[in-house]
Amino acid sequence: MLRSNEINDLAVAVRSAVPAVDATVTACSIGVAGPVREGYAKVTNLSWHADARALARALGLSQVGMLNDLEANAWGLPALEAKDFLVLRVGDPSLGGNQALCSAGTGLGEAGIYFDGRMHRPFACEGGHASFSPRDELEVDLWRYLKARHGHVSWERVVSGPGLVNIYVFLRDSKRADEPAWLAERLRGGDAGAEIANAAIAGKSDLAALALDRFVSLWGAEAGNLALKIMATGGVFAGGGIAPKLAGWISRGGFVDAFLDKGRLRALLEQMPVKLILEDSTALLGAARHAATSLH
Repeated sequence: MLRSNEINDLAVAVRSAVPAVDATVTACSIGVAGPVREGYAKVTNLSWHADARALARALGLSQVGMLNDLEANAWGLPALEAKDFLVLRVGDPSLGGNQALCSAGTGLGEAGIYFDGRMHRPFACEGGHASFSPRDELEVDLWRYLKARHGHVSWERVVSGPGLVNIYVFLRDSKRADEPAWLAERLRGGDAGAEIANAAIAGKSDLAALALDRFVSLWGAEAGNLALKIMATGGVFAGGGIAPKLAGWISRGGFVDAFLDKGRLRALLEQMPVKLILEDSTALLGAARHAATSLH
């Protein structure tokens, strides 16, 4: 397996995967974490670029489809089964209509899926980079804290793996709770986001639990924002690499409470089915579906 930050040429990564495929490859679709325009993408959190036409030439393929990674996730949803979801709210599945996808991982990815009367059609967006809006005094202080460090404060600054770390560090620095010495040591040498989540889930740190509670609540709030903007009566999906690991914590209710907390539009949100995606290969399945149905 290649790590994204260890390569600067997408063709190299694809070539390394081809020998494992027991088939003749003539075309493919690739999901990348960044905006895609006319087959070209600048990956948001990495230093490399991706060009579908250049990649097709380099690999000797007839065609390469390039799509945003959340768009690929959206393409993958029809390939999943009931066991691949954790239902957070049943809502009213009979309504149908547009769907929304809000996924936290290395960043915060969002996508829409509009219903054209016959089928659902995914489309990409970059909503994770929209401006974060605080809901209470603590989050106003959080916004100020992050504003001083980053300038623009996006939703991705608080709802992502690094976002969980940002919330934790803010709570620590503002003396909301004490940091255990053993956890401080682990954060210096490991995956800080994973260490914080593990400490919270294991009940070993009040500070980590406060951070994870706020993280899940913020994720639910932004999923509700996206649901309203897309009018996602057909369902709202929360996914990404973090989702399966936090399924138990998310199911405690903080996500849904924040999702529904939209004042006069609460009744509308109550009708929307809300599901957590447990299958971590959804984007790969989606890229495959995109290639099979969209490339000629």
